[in-house]
Parts: sequence; structure tokens; C-alpha cells
Amino acid sequence: MSSSSASSRKALSKIACNRLQKELVEWQVNPPSGFKHKVTDNLQRWVIEVNGAAGTLYTNETYQLQVDFPEHYPMEAPQVIFLQPAPLHPHIYSNGHICLDILYDSWSPAMTVSSICISILSMLSSATVKQCPEDNDRYVKNCRNGRSPKQTRWWFHDDKV
Repeated sequence: MSSSSASSRKALSKIACNRLQKELVEWQVNPPSGFKHKVTDNLQRWVIEVNGAAGTLYTNETYQLQVDFPEHYPMEAPQVIFLQPAPLHPHIYSNGHICLDILYDSWSPAMTVSSICISILSMLSSATVKQCPEDNDRYVKNCRNGRSPKQTRWWFHDDKV
């Protein structure tokens, strides 16, 4: 882990390290379709390339997810955001924060990075319009000081996009 990331986060627990190493091996053997892990030497932060699914509003578009794993992963959900530019989507804010229940209230330790990616691709694929969330400007303004999306009290009211 680099010194800059080490100073901003607690080191991963042994359980988290073992789990992530296992997930990384599984990813290398059987990566989820439409995703590519960008290899680095930092197990605590993954950057994942997302390719829009064929036949969707995001066909032939590529985005990047940043996944930051907490000390007690998988008992605690990772922080997942889109790097800039984030896709235009009713549940993705222009700062890259994603309003998706499995990243917060509905997280389960049984979930994996692959299952998160599949859920995000499903969310993108079901979009019927490319637009920011209605409260995008207010939300992004309130996050200016680097607030984590995990500090947001999300209201999961819309499963249609």
C-alpha cells in the first residue's frame, strides 16, 4: 500500500486481506463480463473499468469505478464511486457517488466485488434516460469537503429509471 493511502485509511485486517486476495484470484480466473480490473499494488483500492452493455444507453461507453475497502471488509461495505467523468444516470451523481442500496443499507458480507459490479451494470443497463439525479447540484455542493457517500443518509425510493 502506498504511503498516501496508508495515512488516510486504516490497514486491512487479516480477514479482509485474505478475502480480497481470494476475490482477486477469482476475478482473474472468471471476471464478470464487461469489467476489467486495473492492476495495481494496492489491495485496498481497486480501479475497475466498466464497459456499457450492448443495446443500452451506455453501449460503447467506458467508465471507471474506484472501490475502497475498509479495514473490516467484508463485514463492512466498500466505498464505491465512479471516477470522473461519471455516467449520466438518475442514480449517479456528477461527483461519482452512486445511490444503490447494496452499497449501504442492504450490504451483506456474502457480496463480492463481482456482485457489486454486476448490480451496477444492471442499474446502468435499465436506464431509460441519461440524466443526473434531480437533487444533483444540492447533493454535490454538500459533499464539497470530500464527504464519503457512506456518510449520506440515502433514500431508496425509486427502483425504476
